[in-house]
Amino acid sequence: MSAPPVEALLASASETDAHVAAEQLCDAINERSLRWLADERILEALIAATRDKKSAGARTRGAIGIGAIATKVGGKNAPVPLGAEPWLAEALPPLFELYADKQEEVKKAAEAAVAALVALYPPEAVPELFETLYAVVLNGNVKWQSKVGALKLMSRMSDRALEQVGDELAHITPVLTEAMRETRAEVSKQAVRTATKVCGAIDNNDLRPFIPDLVECMARPDAVPACIKKLSSITFVAEVTGPALAVVVPLLSRALNERSQTVQRQSVIIVDNLCKLVRNPHTAAKFLPELMPSVVRIKDTASFPEVREHAKSAHDTLTAAFAAAGEHSQPDKEAAEMRAAALERVSAAVAPHVPTGVDTAHDEWTQRGLRYVARLITRLADKRIMHEEAWDEIYVEPYLRRVCARDSNGAQVAADALRDTYVKLDTERFGKLEEDDEEIEGEQLCKTVFSLAYGGLLLLNHTMLRLHRGHRYGIVAANGSGKSTLLRAMRDGKVEGYPPQDQVRTVMVEHSLQGEDGSRPILDFVASDPQLAEKKREEVAQALQDVGFDEERQRNPVGSLSGGWKMKLELARAMLVGADILLLDEPTNHLDKGSIAWLEQYLVGNSNITVLTVSHDSSFLDNICTDIIHYEHKKLRYYRGNLSAFVKTRPEAKSYYSLAATTVKFSFPPPGSLMGVRSNTRTILKLSHCTVQYPGMPRPSLTDASAAISLSSRVGVVGPNGAGKSTLIKVMTGEIVPQEGKVEKHPNLRVAMMAQHAFHHLEQHLEKTACQYITWRYQDGHDREITEKATRKLTTEEAAQMEVPITSKTGEKRKVEFIVGRSKLKKSFQYEIKWVGLEHRHNTWIPRERLLELGFSKMVQKFDDFDASREGAGSRELSQRAIRQELEAVGLNGEIAENNAMAGYSGGQKVKVVLAAALWNNPQVLVLDEPTNYLDREALGGLAVAIREWSGAVIIISHNEEFISALCPEIWHVDGGRIVSKTRTDLAEGNFADSAPSTDAPNTPASGTPATGTPAASATNTPGGSDEEDMSKLKAKKGKKKLTRNEKKAQEERRRLRLNRWLQYGGEREPDTDDEA
Repeated sequence: MSAPPVEALLASASETDAHVAAEQLCDAINERSLRWLADERILEALIAATRDKKSAGARTRGAIGIGAIATKVGGKNAPVPLGAEPWLAEALPPLFELYADKQEEVKKAAEAAVAALVALYPPEAVPELFETLYAVVLNGNVKWQSKVGALKLMSRMSDRALEQVGDELAHITPVLTEAMRETRAEVSKQAVRTATKVCGAIDNNDLRPFIPDLVECMARPDAVPACIKKLSSITFVAEVTGPALAVVVPLLSRALNERSQTVQRQSVIIVDNLCKLVRNPHTAAKFLPELMPSVVRIKDTASFPEVREHAKSAHDTLTAAFAAAGEHSQPDKEAAEMRAAALERVSAAVAPHVPTGVDTAHDEWTQRGLRYVARLITRLADKRIMHEEAWDEIYVEPYLRRVCARDSNGAQVAADALRDTYVKLDTERFGKLEEDDEEIEGEQLCKTVFSLAYGGLLLLNHTMLRLHRGHRYGIVAANGSGKSTLLRAMRDGKVEGYPPQDQVRTVMVEHSLQGEDGSRPILDFVASDPQLAEKKREEVAQALQDVGFDEERQRNPVGSLSGGWKMKLELARAMLVGADILLLDEPTNHLDKGSIAWLEQYLVGNSNITVLTVSHDSSFLDNICTDIIHYEHKKLRYYRGNLSAFVKTRPEAKSYYSLAATTVKFSFPPPGSLMGVRSNTRTILKLSHCTVQYPGMPRPSLTDASAAISLSSRVGVVGPNGAGKSTLIKVMTGEIVPQEGKVEKHPNLRVAMMAQHAFHHLEQHLEKTACQYITWRYQDGHDREITEKATRKLTTEEAAQMEVPITSKTGEKRKVEFIVGRSKLKKSFQYEIKWVGLEHRHNTWIPRERLLELGFSKMVQKFDDFDASREGAGSRELSQRAIRQELEAVGLNGEIAENNAMAGYSGGQKVKVVLAAALWNNPQVLVLDEPTNYLDREALGGLAVAIREWSGAVIIISHNEEFISALCPEIWHVDGGRIVSKTRTDLAEGNFADSAPSTDAPNTPASGTPATGTPAASATNTPGGSDEEDMSKLKAKKGKKKLTRNEKKAQEERRRLRLNRWLQYGGEREPDTDDEA
């Protein structure tokens, strides 16, 4: 007999009344306990109502009641929050059956109830939830709508708990494979979509591009050979984890049993390469034994010796993996034993606290909850999740509250005892937890457990953020892991449990001045900051003085500051605000050695400030850090000491000290050819006595600068902040026009520029993906950003000059409309001119020198740029696939490049986009202004190796001596706006992991450009002394003479005779050449 509140719910006249009655039922349960649900058979009555074939109203009210219990009794806002799903899970299958109901209101009520129930499951309970869903999908008596609903729920769970879904892939894939073979098309199609979504949990970047192929193999076994062929072309470099093996091992198992020797050969090679990267011995023991029998069979019986040899190598790799895990390792048996032990501990812990008269060992209600908790605790222990908040608020205590007597602290006592037990076990197994903070000095400013995600990407999962006053933390992880995202979340108060600004003042220092009003004086700009309203102008001036801004510099406009001085200005603003926690995002970017030393001294000397810094400067982290925070499997791990101490603890992090591209491989497209340039030492770009003075500045930023570049150049530009380095580069690339002197370059020269503040390229396109941005930039066949350069914009005087007619030798006056074409003229060029008001048949060819003399230099330059760009970007296929490959070649994940808006990219990812976009034009000169900013050591190593092997000219501005010395044999020292010296040095080859430069240039220039070895190793000087070389006198290639009509006839006759001889006498056919017969 059901309880009266249930009868009232089932007898309600309308849905509104049903919701009111459901709330009254929930109040009654909350007054008593969840156990009353079973004692009075309330859930049983509601489930029976959902199966009432005669009454749609009863089915609706049953679903409403179950949904209300899940929300009001088990939800996080209930009087006794969470921990109810072990006793409510039996309601899920009947609710899924209602997905096929003909009444719309029944389906909606069922969907709402399912959503409420599923919300109760914490991330680590995904296996328990999915067990219920598997039963629905595999039940042959369930209608197709129910199966589709369960499959869709699996997809949604991958958004909420991606890591845990990845752990469950070994059990998910067989279920989805079975669903793909359903005769009902709706089920099979949804199974494919779900498989594609859950396989997103594969964290191996080598395999991610092939997820559609892996899913296709689940649905169609005949697709296995084609998929294996694709996988055999992969060079596996990333660590292989459980989610990847869960999907790949069944595929390999089928492939190893194929009869084709080719497929067997490819399969054993994949097994060999893949298994070498399985670093966790327990993961190896869990997944790899399935492959061993087939590998042994191929090793012993394959007909081809080569296949047997590859199988032997795979066998050795598998044997080594098993040896690391232990010969008798049985993961499933060990897991069952751990669950049994956990159940015993949980039962013993709660036994003193259960209600009077309840026998813990034999009470089914209690045992159901304890078995559930035991499984959760086993996973927490395996993943080393020992935080107090995780046990007390999510995974353990909420369930024990349902079992223990009410109005007592028994659940808390039992949870604490269990956690203490498992902390001791963990300490015995792994050593002391980094999270144990009883010995940490300084006031605790923050201690909170949180998760961090961006879009659908889970960055940190249920991890602890713990900060103490006076500590300086260095955050270490690969590009794209979410380091800067974490800092921004702390700044914006989006980290759950993070103290508000009125308790702990948090200030973030980052490069954010690019969009500010650049005309305001520096002192006025800082004093007007709303955060500094209480500061006197004298205090602001003194703070600026402290970081190096003297009175004269304080009066300069903000826009005149170099990157290094802008960073100092941001630091001064943060100092004035008075931070408790200082967040530094790449603080050494753009700073010279003196400024970095000052920053280090300031941070170390202020022991009252807590610092979190994201930096790829290893020496900076060594000098300031007291602690390292490392991203490990979506967790924050804390290590005492600086970066050097961290690397000793984690040797695999040694890449933070070398330019070794171990897992990141960059490659650049070959530079295009240059007409008339037959030597890689020939000058292709030259400055002569150039001087630049910015408006409002008392003195020139660049004075009397002369330099020259050839294809073999590898130039490092060094000097203090504000010395004029970036101005020099802007003059060379045409971004600004010198007031004095001239810049000459080869007419077809293409220069790729990655600016100091590289993000300015992307500021107007953050809503686009990386692929869409490159498509926009080159959709017209040329680089759109060229038109933004100052050298392409007409001044008022130049526009007036365009209107001045040209007088010919005959006295006729004509106005130039535009340039139509260009051709070689002796050692220079001539241009076809279209005249205003005249037809094309009246076009005239005018030599380049004459046009420059008449004041049409920018028109000529614009035509040269477009013509050069057509040879570069215009010759490339602007397809999504080609652009994605280009972005992947510079280390950007292809999925992110194609699908994610750039607004969410990390600094390192944006730099890669800018680099790929610049290289799309097939440039001959690559200019990198502070390329080490935002790139981690792995990416920096990949960039260094790519530069070393590229065969074009490279100019690098950087304060990173390690990077400069490894790549640039020629150094230009700039100080006070002058190039004070040009010196040559030996390359520091030891900075590379291989310690030996490549002598091959795989991406050599196209025909016409010499490539006699890697330019980085060239001993030839950049033609710095060839200032008087005339850039217009470039020798043309000698082309073939055009044949006359009679010569063409003779050629055809010779070819005919050669063909007849071959047909008559046989033998090797003579090639069709232009030689005489």
